[in-house]
Amino acid sequence: MLTRRAVLQAAAATAGSLAAGSLLSANVLPSPRRARFRGKLSKLQILQVGVGGTIAPADRNQLEQHPDVVFVGLCDVDSDALSSVAKDRPQAFTCRDFREAFDRHADTFDAVVVCTPDHNHALVDLTALKANKHVYGQKPLVQQLSEVAAIEDAIKLRPNLVTQVGNQRMGPPGRQHAVDILRRGLLGKAIEAHVWVSGPPDKGDGYFYYGGLKDPTPPPANLDWDLWLGAAMDAPYREGLAPVRWRSSWDYGTGQLGDWCTHLLDVLYFAYDLPSPIAVLADTHWPSDFYHAQHVASTLTYPVAGRPGSERFARPEFVVHYCDKSQAPSRASIGLPPGAFGGLGTLVVCEGGVLYVRPEGEIEVWIDGKPVDWTAIPGQGEIAGRNHWHAWVDRIMGKPDAFVQTPFAAGARMAEAGLLCAKAARYPGTELRWARATVSFANNDEATKSIVRRAYRPGFELPVL
Repeated sequence: MLTRRAVLQAAAATAGSLAAGSLLSANVLPSPRRARFRGKLSKLQILQVGVGGTIAPADRNQLEQHPDVVFVGLCDVDSDALSSVAKDRPQAFTCRDFREAFDRHADTFDAVVVCTPDHNHALVDLTALKANKHVYGQKPLVQQLSEVAAIEDAIKLRPNLVTQVGNQRMGPPGRQHAVDILRRGLLGKAIEAHVWVSGPPDKGDGYFYYGGLKDPTPPPANLDWDLWLGAAMDAPYREGLAPVRWRSSWDYGTGQLGDWCTHLLDVLYFAYDLPSPIAVLADTHWPSDFYHAQHVASTLTYPVAGRPGSERFARPEFVVHYCDKSQAPSRASIGLPPGAFGGLGTLVVCEGGVLYVRPEGEIEVWIDGKPVDWTAIPGQGEIAGRNHWHAWVDRIMGKPDAFVQTPFAAGARMAEAGLLCAKAARYPGTELRWARATVSFANNDEATKSIVRRAYRPGFELPVL
């Protein structure tokens, strides 16, 4: 491992070679032409699909604090949630079927906020893109590996549309500082990364529910179960599945690894512009048919040799270990003193030090096995916090300095990694070789058939742009 002196000298040299400016300048979207908005006060008119639940109210409330925003459409399969939100927004049209919003009201809104359960993310996102609407889509951006390619193809055909993934933790400066330190190579070349998320009790009764498959029962009167299923195949309603217990289910959610991938892998993708992984190996002792697995320890392998920025890596391959249930790495194995990590976070081992960042942005750095004040590491750029939601609006409105941190192009790649780990747990101990070009596993036809794509119900197929 490099000495502290060597790291600081290298940091100073690296800082001189990097131009100051916005973080991830290579990912700044081309400035779109100012759209002609139809509102009386030239406001951005938004349709929200999915207005209840947990994250939808937060997205709506944040966006409504922007002076140039008005919600003109509200859509939800839950009539109680819909009427509650619509009560204070009498100017907005309402519907329970998102397809009706696009068929009957498409000329009344400019942008769409998508807060549905995971299994309908790609369906609504792609419908909005096909209708030439700007989109704010909740994470993870997709629920199937095949949907990554569908999203990427769509945004290539709609380059002037502004997209944003719900990655609000990257708005404050904390995680941006972590990206900056790594991207500039201030701790030397990257060796490997460890990422872990905490987990609920094995039989937990909360947000992530693994308490056992409930018996079929009629859905509550306020819930249109057919519309809630959307893209998923016909299945009976089961108590508690909606509105929140779907996240752990195989058919509707993405489990812990999929749900958190955008909030934990983002630092790595922004710092190193990672390509698609070429392999995933997952292990677990918690197999299940209805649920995603728990107690998963997975390894992603990224080919980085010969790519732009390959000089920032110590090896031809960059390995990311992604685990649930707070399976953090051994501190001794990476040269750290005794102690404990938090329940979840992102840790990068470099030749000259180790960086650990928590989801909310708290950073710890060790050099030569000793903790250091990361703010004193020379060569860092200027970092400013930003309002994650307002940046999306400002970009649509044509403000040239508005910076969208996580456009769909970035969010799709993070989702790909999270889904590979979550789904490969169905094949514990088997290394699957991911062939991104063909959207398949080159060494396992069975896995390609069973965990890459789904069948879509008639009437809810993915639109083709």
